[in-house]
Amino acid sequence: MVKAMIMSARTYADFTTQATFEIKKCDVFKLDEGPATQVVLTRDEGLQYYRTMQTMRRMELKADQLYKQKIIRGFCHLYDGQEACAVGIEASINLSDHLITAYRAHGYTYTRGGTVKEIMAELTGRRGGIAKGKGGSMHMYCKHFYGGNGIVGAQVPLGAGVALACKYQGNNELCVCLYGDGAANQGQIFETYNMAALWKLPVIFICENNRYGMGTSVERAAASTDYFKRGEFIPGLRVDGMDVLCVREATRFAADHCRSGKGPILMELQTYRYHGHSMSDPGVSYRTREEIQEVRSKSDPISMLKDRMLSNNMASVEELKEIDVEVRKEIEDAAQFATTDPEPPLEELCNHIFCDMPSLEVRGTNPWAKLKSVS
Repeated sequence: MVKAMIMSARTYADFTTQATFEIKKCDVFKLDEGPATQVVLTRDEGLQYYRTMQTMRRMELKADQLYKQKIIRGFCHLYDGQEACAVGIEASINLSDHLITAYRAHGYTYTRGGTVKEIMAELTGRRGGIAKGKGGSMHMYCKHFYGGNGIVGAQVPLGAGVALACKYQGNNELCVCLYGDGAANQGQIFETYNMAALWKLPVIFICENNRYGMGTSVERAAASTDYFKRGEFIPGLRVDGMDVLCVREATRFAADHCRSGKGPILMELQTYRYHGHSMSDPGVSYRTREEIQEVRSKSDPISMLKDRMLSNNMASVEELKEIDVEVRKEIEDAAQFATTDPEPPLEELCNHIFCDMPSLEVRGTNPWAKLKSVS
């Protein structure tokens, strides 16, 4: 045991503490220059990104399992395959900045500060859930994170409103406003672009282009698939959304743009989801299993980071396996909690309808049933 610890300490001391990587150049629109293509990754950053992405991946796989066991019910949209987007974005903004997304929200709930236990318990509708078991998969929130929104595209104007508040308060904060390629053709998004550009709002509009809006490929849904150019009068970037370092550098560039008072910027992250649109979609009727397997084998965000770290002596196989074991245990413990924690009682149903308001009567499931709300 002592010998193993000495070996471990000596091995860790021999690791490269940081390395420089060449990343894919972003396509740019209405910009004189783009993000850096030579980037530095420290060992600590690499280990942190690896752990976070593995946690998100394992959490979604566990959610898939619980859904198939009918422990999780209703809508459930999984994020596996897209982890580099969330982790890369969070690496370049502050927790005091703001973020709003659509209904594929489990990963962002975690990176914004929610715990695996709270997320899993919310999925199973339990009292210990992040929204007290009342929100479910699509409606999770925490500080400076505004969901989880179930209406396609509706979060985009809300995100611009948050950015307006940032500008109004003059606090040098910004809002990251995410939507998918399926929502990109919504009229309200273009209305929001217009207002954001007019008022020079500190908002980063991010289209997570995972190639399919539900079961429709982007080529069949959009006359132009250059989503990063859709802002017309707003500068844009097209980014490799499967590479956490590409996303990190592009977000850093976009955040600097916003904080310098230049107004909004648009990013298109080219990514891929391994699961179907939701758990009710097998995901193989409109794309082949071979296509999914090819992305997994050539572009998986976790494998890509792992290979970089191992080939540059920034970590050992054993160390990364240790992280995998710890992550699996955390997920299993959270799943155990999510299946044993009690459901919220009926009298909780109408609580928290409004903030800081006196109690009011709420009609129940029939005109004679009265429930009392508590703010």
